[in-house]
Amino acid sequence: MVEGLAAFRRFMLQTVPEAIHQAAHEALEEGAQELVDLMRSLAPMESGALRDSIGWTWGDPPDGSIALDDLEAPQGLTERIIIYAGSKEAFYARWVEFGTQAHSIATGADISVKKNGGNQGGAMHPGAVAHPFFFPAYRALKARIRARIARKIKKAVEAL
Repeated sequence: MVEGLAAFRRFMLQTVPEAIHQAAHEALEEGAQELVDLMRSLAPMESGALRDSIGWTWGDPPDGSIALDDLEAPQGLTERIIIYAGSKEAFYARWVEFGTQAHSIATGADISVKKNGGNQGGAMHPGAVAHPFFFPAYRALKARIRARIARKIKKAVEAL
């Protein structure tokens, strides 16, 4: 048997994966915060509830939020960070992001009536124009975040 093989195996199976895990973890957190900051700057502001509802977590997003959970560490690591917007107060996050169609706001109105040209004599909402803030920020930073993760992992492995 080759001398030092057991030590080499320990190094490759324990030390290297831990270094990769730590580097990916740090890079994911940095990328998530950068993404959240950009989303907050792009979000329309009236009361500030929508802007304040944008965040990231390692766990499940808050109820009523829209989530982006595509920021995964490479190489099969189990790290996954959730970017989210919306909360119980800012339940309208998806309406701001995607807009809405014209619709009846009458209590108990049948939405199919609007599609057929009538409005049941009730009040109508004209719809809302989309003000995307969530996915444009993600698309703008996706490559940068992935490159940061790869760079940090490479640097961690080289430092061993």
